[in-house]
Amino acid sequence: MTKYNTLAKSFHWLSAIMVIGLFAAGYWMVDLSYYSEWYQTAPHWHKSFGLCFVLITLGRLIWKLISNAPKIEGSAFEKKAATYAHYLVYILLFTMFLSGYLISTADGRGIAIFNWLEVPGLGSFIENQEDLAGQVHEYAAYVLIGLSSLHALAALKHHFINKDNTLKKML
Repeated sequence: MTKYNTLAKSFHWLSAIMVIGLFAAGYWMVDLSYYSEWYQTAPHWHKSFGLCFVLITLGRLIWKLISNAPKIEGSAFEKKAATYAHYLVYILLFTMFLSGYLISTADGRGIAIFNWLEVPGLGSFIENQEDLAGQVHEYAAYVLIGLSSLHALAALKHHFINKDNTLKKML
């Protein structure tokens, strides 16, 4: 196998768009004042897209388990680093999903997804849950965007320096 299949590519690029978009929105939202017209709207959209991203990620993981993928190219170190980086990306994503849920539902209210349906809230489990989960969410977001940037740079390195098929497999 020399390329990823269409569904794997779609999951990859949709995930990339979601990570960048949700990071940018989250970064922008923290400076919104109570009087901003976006104060209520932006978090609603951020949560809605975040919960859709949970489903996309679960679908991606299932597809990854049941489909074939091309072999990782590069040195032994690069192959090991790529494997661990992919595991870390999924750990960070699920850390983001869980911490976002814990922030949003600490008061017991559910999370409306585009006002179509609601994910129920379970309330607070620990004191200052929303603050602690908020810190985890923020730090995980920075690590995730950093790791995603490193991932993109590694793909460009493989393409322009190693001149191998790594980037072309995902295009």
